[in-house]
Amino acid sequence: MSKKTIFYDSIVYIQRKVKEILNKVSNVEIEKVKKLFFTSNRIFLYGAGRSGLVAKAFAIRLMHLGFQTFVIGETITAPVQKGDLVIIISGSGETIPAVMTAEIARNLEASVVSITGKRKSDIARFADITLYISASCNDVERKKFAPLGTLFEASVWILLDGLIADLLESKKETETDMRGRHATLQQ
Repeated sequence: MSKKTIFYDSIVYIQRKVKEILNKVSNVEIEKVKKLFFTSNRIFLYGAGRSGLVAKAFAIRLMHLGFQTFVIGETITAPVQKGDLVIIISGSGETIPAVMTAEIARNLEASVVSITGKRKSDIARFADITLYISASCNDVERKKFAPLGTLFEASVWILLDGLIADLLESKKETETDMRGRHATLQQ
């Protein structure tokens, strides 16, 4: 098998699995999450490792949509307060800093959304809403084509970009509006 074949086989495998995973996400829960964006004061994102990178990418798009958005752990992040929305991404749902963040946010009376691959995880216990991303599978190909948390992270990234499109329409904004909030030093 050539490396070129492995590359393309991996892409086809990941696309197929992500589609299967996202087709299982509850539309009812997505609608509940969407409503929180319009009833919360500010939005806070948290994730560790690659989940943290997905959280940061989502935070950027939320800022482009005009939401006051912060990434927990960054030096310029405001303190979470009652009425805020905290979204925590953790494949295992057991990462200690993620669990602590969920518990603290809950104690501060913020709304908490967990996005996790483990339905009965510790972060889910503290969440008002949990988006369950069922990315674990025992396919022989998974270890070769999508190692470690690849399927979870790719699925969450696409899920959140889909939510951005939904929020864009709900706010009656356009890509041009978003571009106006884009970092001007990069253009």
